[in-house]
Amino acid sequence: MTSQTLNTPSADQIRRAPKVLLHDHLDGGLRPGTIIELARDAGYTALPESEPDKLGIWFHEAADSGSLERYLETFAHTCAVMQTRAALVRVAAECAQDLAEDGVVYAEVRYAPEQHLEAGLTLEEVVEAVNEGFREGELRARESGHRIRVGAMLTAMRHAARALEIAELANRYRDLGVVGFDIAGAEAGFPPTRHLDAFEYLKRENNHFTIHAGEAFGLPSIWQALQWCGADRLGHGVRIIDDIEVTEDGAVKLGRLAAYVRDKRIPLELCPTSNLQTGAAASYAEHPIGLLRRLHFRATVNTDNRLMSGTSMSREFELLTETFGYTLDDMQWFTVNAMKSAFIPFDERLAMINDVIKPGYAELKSEWLFRQTATTSESSPTQG
Repeated sequence: MTSQTLNTPSADQIRRAPKVLLHDHLDGGLRPGTIIELARDAGYTALPESEPDKLGIWFHEAADSGSLERYLETFAHTCAVMQTRAALVRVAAECAQDLAEDGVVYAEVRYAPEQHLEAGLTLEEVVEAVNEGFREGELRARESGHRIRVGAMLTAMRHAARALEIAELANRYRDLGVVGFDIAGAEAGFPPTRHLDAFEYLKRENNHFTIHAGEAFGLPSIWQALQWCGADRLGHGVRIIDDIEVTEDGAVKLGRLAAYVRDKRIPLELCPTSNLQTGAAASYAEHPIGLLRRLHFRATVNTDNRLMSGTSMSREFELLTETFGYTLDDMQWFTVNAMKSAFIPFDERLAMINDVIKPGYAELKSEWLFRQTATTSESSPTQG
């Protein structure tokens, strides 16, 4: 057996491996059964299916259209059932539990407070409900033998005009469970520069933010997010591949924007399955993550919307392992990249890397030694 074979993770090892998630939407990760129960409680009758399994399939198929705009339409149903304090607490708690059971040890989960006001909640009440849910979910995870830390990311919708208000909200709650800010929604026609006042405010407050950019629109979106707005990370950023030329002989030439992104170690919040659904990539084999990994960009692996994509962090890594032959070393590389890029203090990131992530992967990588010993013992002839 080669070290490569020994280091190739099984599905069970991928699930048990410590993972870090930077790009996950709260309203894109609900359990189908929860949606049905919350819809019944709220009197919401527009769900397309009434059975959990069928509803889960509907979300996946509806989102699998190749269009970001069509993909985003599915959120009307999840947001409709997330309008009360109790619903938000429940959804956030279940989110933390589900991620922990999948081996995620640190997650930054984003949501748009402005989308949860229809039943009379204030922006502050929305944030406090979600924070309460995350803490409850962390506790339930510990009780079931898992560990996770969840930070909230407040998102402003790029087609609306509340970005500064949401940025101020993120700043007020930055020491109370909120770790950063984001803008999301359809990119085309809604450039990040429309919200410069929010980004300038956050920079003056020394706060962190990422921007959905380079998912559906391309290089101009990335350039504006970085050079005009000053984003710390790129939400998706997959279209940076458009500034990388691979010649017939395999030589690679980076354009100035791609070189800047790599040289500055700007994190890319890549979401492979979601990117296929929205048309940002044609197949897993053609997904830019393979080349970006080889070129040592600060690439990270993420889920985006677990419900719509029918995915999890384990599933994303299983698909990447099957497609690119990734090993536990590759998984650790992606995971450390993500932890380095998180929006919590440096000493806490370092402790997570040294005390949780690296020991976790070291244990997984050593398992073959014990399997080999057990096999050798079983095959040894008995002494008469």
